[in-house]
Amino acid sequence: MTRIAEKFAALRNENRKAFIPYITAGDPDLETTGQLILELEKSGADILELGVPFSDPMADGPIIQRASERALRNGVKVRDCLNLVRRIRRQSEIPIVLFSYYNPLLSLGNGALGRELRDAGIDGVLVTDLVPEEAEEFIVQMRAVEVDTIFLAAPTSADARIKRVADACSGFIYAVSRTGITGVRQSLSDAASQLVLRVRRFTDLPIAVGFGVSTPEHLAEVWQHADAAVVGSRIVAEIAQHAGDDSLVEKVGALCRQLVITRQR
Repeated sequence: MTRIAEKFAALRNENRKAFIPYITAGDPDLETTGQLILELEKSGADILELGVPFSDPMADGPIIQRASERALRNGVKVRDCLNLVRRIRRQSEIPIVLFSYYNPLLSLGNGALGRELRDAGIDGVLVTDLVPEEAEEFIVQMRAVEVDTIFLAAPTSADARIKRVADACSGFIYAVSRTGITGVRQSLSDAASQLVLRVRRFTDLPIAVGFGVSTPEHLAEVWQHADAAVVGSRIVAEIAQHAGDDSLVEKVGALCRQLVITRQR
């Protein structure tokens, strides 16, 4: 079993749901990113999504776009992200999903990509602009090194498309709560719960819901029907708000403890 599968199995045994925060590597800098990962783990994170900064994001809203811009100005590249995970592995076994677009990953060399991710300590990879129909070689390569492949299912997806996504996934399936880009929202769409029900018809894999999840109430709502909730923009906004503050890491940890508070009730 991969670290991701082991984590979900442990959570099921405890009758708990997963909290998956997202942060962008290199925002505000790589050293702080490392500190944030460890703090997020202490503050309730079960799995971590680590974003690779990219100059032309399609699925990211303005908050995460600006985080990528800051990281790119710091010169952060995909190998820097992998080296960061290598350092984290000296202190932590938290499952880490690399969240990226395909172009930065190709700089690692297509044939060596799986080995590079595995050797760095990456547990899963979500390539936003790689669709299952074009991912057969990629999936085979990841399976060979036991790196989970995670794809997106959207509310607009037909059943045949959802089945194809489910067949391409390992680790978990990422269900998008609504169409469009990432970002903080006041309320979640009813489409999210319906999408989870549809996805469950085609797989026994855990289902995570993201895009717009940003309050404790949102997490509680997601956990009613899904196995995991993903929070990205709300955490990235907190990092941006306190950039340069000596207590940045502690404040992000406090936010995450507040987000998961309904899980302790």
